[in-house]
This record gives sequence, C-alpha cells and structure tokens, in this order.
Amino acid sequence: MSTFRQNLEDYLRLRRSLGHELAEAAWLLPGFVDFLDARGDRSVTIAAALAWSQQPETGPVTTIGPLRMTAVRGFARYLSGIDEATEVPPLGLMPHRQRWRQPFIYSDADIAAVMTVCRTTITQPLRAATYRTLIGLLAFSGLRIGEALKLDLGDIDWTEGVLLIRESKFGKSRLVPLQPSTMEALRSYARLRDETVPRPKDPSFFVSRTRKRLIYAVVSTTFRELITEAGVGAGALFPPRLHDLRHTFAVRTLLNWYRTEDNVHAKVPSLSTYLGHREPASTYWYLSAAPELLQLAADRQESAWKAARP
Repeated sequence: MSTFRQNLEDYLRLRRSLGHELAEAAWLLPGFVDFLDARGDRSVTIAAALAWSQQPETGPVTTIGPLRMTAVRGFARYLSGIDEATEVPPLGLMPHRQRWRQPFIYSDADIAAVMTVCRTTITQPLRAATYRTLIGLLAFSGLRIGEALKLDLGDIDWTEGVLLIRESKFGKSRLVPLQPSTMEALRSYARLRDETVPRPKDPSFFVSRTRKRLIYAVVSTTFRELITEAGVGAGALFPPRLHDLRHTFAVRTLLNWYRTEDNVHAKVPSLSTYLGHREPASTYWYLSAAPELLQLAADRQESAWKAARP
C-alpha cells in the first residue's frame, strides 16, 4: 500500500469519526491517489490538484472538476499536518459553475393540446380532470409543482380568489391571487372531486386514484406521457418539463409588460414576490429564457440610452 493510500484511509476514518459522511470524497479521492502514485509525486501540489481536476473527461458544462478540487482541498489540509511540503489549493481556484438548461417555453396551442390529451387519453373522469386542472393551474399561476401538490382544500379562499402557499421553497408562505377563469376551473374540479371522492384520505386539493395526495414521481411520469401523446416539443433540443410551465408563465408575463411598454423595472419586484423568489435578481434570469424577451429588453435599454443623450 502506498503512503498516499494509507494517508487517505486515515483521513477518511478520522473525518467519519467526527460525523462527516464524505460520500463524494470517498468516491473521488482514490482516483487522485492513483494519479499521484502514477506520476511518482511525493507530496500534494496545487499543480497536481489542477491537473487531476481538469483531466480530459471533465468538460466545461460538468461539475466534476470543482467537486474533485473540493475533495482534494480537504485531503490536502489534512496532509499539511503530516508533510510540510503539501500545498493546499486555495478557495476559488476551480469555482462551481451553475449548470443552466434552456427552458422549453410552451405556446397557447401546446398547453391546449396537453390539456385536451388529458381528457381524451385518461379514461377515469376524476383522474383526467385532476391532470387537466393541475396543468392549467401551473400554466396560469406560475406555481412550483411542489406547491401545487401541497395545496390543501383550506388553502383556497374562494371568495377572494387567492391561494395560500404554505412554507414554500425558502420556508416562506405567500398569497397568490388568481384570475376568475382559473378560480372557476378550480371550482369545477372541486365539485367533481367532492362528488367522486366524498371521503378522501388526505386534505389535499388534488387527489390520486387512491384518494391520497398526488406524489411528484407519478405526476412527472404521467406528464411526460401526456406530452409525448400530444406531440408537444417533439424534436426540441431541450424536451419540455413540468417546471417549464412556471418558466413559461414568467416569460409571458414579462413579454406582455415589454410589449405594452410598462415600467418593467418597477414591476419585477411584484412578479418576484408572486413567484416566491428570494430576490428580483432571480426573476431577471428569465430575460435569457426567450430570445424575443431578450431582444425586447435590449431594445428598451437602447431606447433609454438614446433618450438620455444630449
């Protein structure tokens, strides 16, 4: 057994005794030790850490390189107490880059097609209505799928037309007002739900065939089947996902504001609150989600610059 291999076993044993799981380190660092031994290195150096972390199989859109560097940094800190020649890679040497996936922006025809397929391919009336109403709610409210599945009967204010979204992604609750047409669709579903399942096992608004709350794994699979059946996104570089309904809502809202020449900058904080974002910067991200939206934003900015010139 090489010295590096023994040191690695000692390092992992020590860290685990302190309560750390170290799943990634235990998976990655044996490869680093093999790399050092193959090179004949006697100490960990920054150059060796970089060379291993940036091996050919790590491309610019993967996160494996930064993960390798993080694992090496912890191991090197440990080794620096044993071998004074050890070089500890500094923080930020290989920063994590957030992976970005181009969202699929649904057209009105796409959404109508999927909702039609719910009615024509799902034979059980309540289940068909459940998916048709759920998809419609996501498309016209911008809710996260988890928020919609968590919705209980008591979270709907039928008089004011408002949903209570409880303890969402960042542990915060918020109120989400809906258009009258969306509220009417929810009322229609609620009537069918009460007639079909008078005694559900859960207080959830949307119910499954077992009279319980819908679960994401089943909803996601069913949605993919509906999308395929409807032919939506066939041949698209990035296939449509459930979460893209939320992206679509945000993009279409911003597009409407730009087209009507509203003060978008002043209105974005309200959209940010409505969507449950922590800060408006997260909402501005949607500017890059649709070429048309990005062009409108650029045109608006250029017009503002021209107007400001003497």
